[in-house]
Amino acid sequence: MSTPNADQQPRGDWYEIRLQGRLAQRWVAWFDGLTLTADDDGTTTLRGRVVDQAALHGVLQRLGDLGVPLISVAQVPPDPDPDHTTRPDPGEPT
Repeated sequence: MSTPNADQQPRGDWYEIRLQGRLAQRWVAWFDGLTLTADDDGTTTLRGRVVDQAALHGVLQRLGDLGVPLISVAQVPPDPDPDHTTRPDPGEPT
């Protein structure tokens, strides 16, 4: 098994998945490192690197299992801030 070089770019493309309604922060661990953002318009956005198409289909399957309606799925440029944080849902109980 080979070890990736420190200067080697991580594999995968970045995606943004918009959902109808709010998805609670407790689900963030279920989505393999994607950020979960509660948007002001009442939607939720998942964003981050997805290693390959099989992983993307896995994320979409999990969303389907939750019964969450999809608004859009788009390939996007990488996040310029690798230390981005998840913005909490202001309506979610703490």
